[in-house]
Amino acid sequence: MSYNKILSIQDISCVGQCSLTVALPILSACGHETCILPSAVLSTHTGGFEGKFTFRDLSDDIPAIQQHWQKAHIRFDAIYTGYLGSTKQIAMVKDIMKTLGNPDCKNIVDPAMADNGKLYVGFDQAYVNAMKSLCSSADVLLPNITEASFLTDSEYIESYDESYIDMLLKKLTDLGSKTIILTGVSFKKDKTGVMVYENSKKSYYEHKKISKGSHGTGDVYASAFVGSLMRGKTVFESAKIAADYTVMCIENTYKDESHWYGAKFETALPDLMKMLGMC
Repeated sequence: MSYNKILSIQDISCVGQCSLTVALPILSACGHETCILPSAVLSTHTGGFEGKFTFRDLSDDIPAIQQHWQKAHIRFDAIYTGYLGSTKQIAMVKDIMKTLGNPDCKNIVDPAMADNGKLYVGFDQAYVNAMKSLCSSADVLLPNITEASFLTDSEYIESYDESYIDMLLKKLTDLGSKTIILTGVSFKKDKTGVMVYENSKKSYYEHKKISKGSHGTGDVYASAFVGSLMRGKTVFESAKIAADYTVMCIENTYKDESHWYGAKFETALPDLMKMLGMC
């Protein structure tokens, strides 16, 4: 198994178990060298802490970091993006994908901008439109259903059938990404799962649905997916492993009412490593 160098581009939420504080340990546990490019620094994530969270946009730092890496001949085997701090960063990320990837570099994009029918605080239609352009650079796109509806200018609905999912997948591929992992796809009340679209074929992995979710589980899922894929697992195998791991993280968390702000993903890292055959 090759030793991969992965770049993750997303924010640092200092408290809250999401974004880079999730991606870095999960990817490292999967056996990869993990490099980071912070898009912004926040005191906490944006979901429910008392008081006003701090936010520092790091857009002005990104070009100089990119230039240094180019001069130092630093290249990456995968570039994985999550929450980006501003609309203008999307063009920067596209250029990084063009200039800093090895010949077989995999570009994996988690749109990380919306959930439960709404955009995250601070995002607007201009951001959505810019994110659409990043989809064309993605070898793999990892949206949830809310993000898929925004990216495709489709109505967000909570009760749907397979034809609605097919419509979202078709419109997402029209944006330029040929491999889609659509998360949070539920056809039964007590079940949810992921729909994998690869080489014009669909595959669905269904698992149990835990009624009480956790902040940051999208980042947990995406990071475990990237970690698995870069260890040589197939797209579907990676989607399945990431789903099972995320369920374990939620199960280890949801009964602890004091831990409402994130998932205890650390407690299930040994299980993830076992699923990858590392121990």
